[in-house]
Amino acid sequence: MDATYHSLSQRIIRQFALKKSECQNRLLIALAGPPGSGKSTIADKVVQQVESMPSGPSIVAVSVDGFHLSRATLRSLPNAMEALARRGAPWTFDGAAAAKLVEQLRDGAGKYLVTAPTFDHAVKDPVPDGLRVGPHVQVCILEGNYLLSDEEPWDGIASLVDDCWLIEVDTSLARSRVAQRHLKSGIEDTMEKALKRTNENDLVNGDQASRPTPGPCDEEYEGDNHPHAVAPEGCIRRRVRHATQHSDPVIPVIRFTLT
Repeated sequence: MDATYHSLSQRIIRQFALKKSECQNRLLIALAGPPGSGKSTIADKVVQQVESMPSGPSIVAVSVDGFHLSRATLRSLPNAMEALARRGAPWTFDGAAAAKLVEQLRDGAGKYLVTAPTFDHAVKDPVPDGLRVGPHVQVCILEGNYLLSDEEPWDGIASLVDDCWLIEVDTSLARSRVAQRHLKSGIEDTMEKALKRTNENDLVNGDQASRPTPGPCDEEYEGDNHPHAVAPEGCIRRRVRHATQHSDPVIPVIRFTLT
């Protein structure tokens, strides 16, 4: 997995150099994938790799989890019970505000501070202005389930960024990870309930997160995992494919397959 992080980090260096040659000051990357696919881990590991480079650009990972609608907002909806049960579905986010954030990050490079909400897992609600991205930041890796969704208002985000990364994950691995997360966070108090919630909500949401269809594969990397890799066991493939829309950006697809 270290080789994958290194490859993605080098990709960022090349693309940022291209941006600078075009007199642009910020590279934006959209990292999408279903729940349990390892988005946050991958973003954080790549950020660490770039930060360790002596002359690397300033970089930050930006989660859009802060755009979850608050529980109070969900309770105020006509379909409150469904909204709370389906929390994490595209319509339980403020997707328009997330898209606006991407615009602000694109336009604010070298000009102004951008703030956005974060998500506090302890209270299970967003925290206003928990994220601050200064004008000096040169690379932003945005990560979230639906950044490459073909549904409004998410569907315009890919055209606002410079590179799109889509993670594909084996369903059984995602199910195990998300169920364990529900137990650890206290969302559910038994594994049976955690698996039920995962099957009826998170995996359904995952289908929507993975909806974009990449084009033909033009690169492929394979390797065995080790203890500190993103997936606990199995084989990892990273495929770089050409997208079929949004000016044909390149989408690296990271697939985790249990062996």
